[in-house]
Amino acid sequence: MIMSKRRTKIIFKKVRDANLKYKMINHGDHLAVGLSGGKDSFTMLYFLHLVKKYTPLDFKIFPVYIDLGWENDLNPLVDFCNSLGMTLFIEKTGIAEVVFEHRQEKNPCSLCSHLRRGALNRVAKGLSCNKVALGHHLDDVVITLLMSIIYEGRFNVFKPVTYLDRMDITIIRPLVYVEEVDIRLFADSLNIVPVKNPCPVDGLTKRDQLQPLLEFIEKQYPGAKRKFLSSIENANSQSFWL
Repeated sequence: MIMSKRRTKIIFKKVRDANLKYKMINHGDHLAVGLSGGKDSFTMLYFLHLVKKYTPLDFKIFPVYIDLGWENDLNPLVDFCNSLGMTLFIEKTGIAEVVFEHRQEKNPCSLCSHLRRGALNRVAKGLSCNKVALGHHLDDVVITLLMSIIYEGRFNVFKPVTYLDRMDITIIRPLVYVEEVDIRLFADSLNIVPVKNPCPVDGLTKRDQLQPLLEFIEKQYPGAKRKFLSSIENANSQSFWL
């Protein structure tokens, strides 16, 4: 219990600091919180709940799950939302059928992600939300950077806050300062049960392949993940051949 409270304070501070730096949440915001059923999104929802409870910010939270058509058991997710005084909005889709049966994509993740984001944004607009919160954490930031360098030969990474003018909606990532290990230990301390992911390529993506490399770098050079993040935040035109 002591460890849980300590880790809660650590994660809360990182979420608060990221929010203060990038002004992700403002008074009157309506947030559609994208839940995948994994530990990351469970944790994100929990700490957004704490931000609402323990800071002066006045905003509303709408948990949303995009059902790809796998017929998952969503009871753990429904119960978790209820425990926080929230109702889970479930949007049923046929995305899995489109990606794996009709299109039979060799690299399905890009199309699946695109369709899921589109569905999430449409639900958010239907709920009169002006922002969508995604559960990307610090490890995701660094791995995205590594993927961009290794596979694309360029320096590119998602931003903490992104405005989509075509949808008139803003994407925020409240966990960008939080390491995956903190999320895992926190979720385990609360006995959070993730929703099983039946996707046939789960654990086999390029992102999954780079995770061991990142862990190796972190083990050899403790604090390297945060140094990567710092280098992204401190990048400027004088640092590159532009």
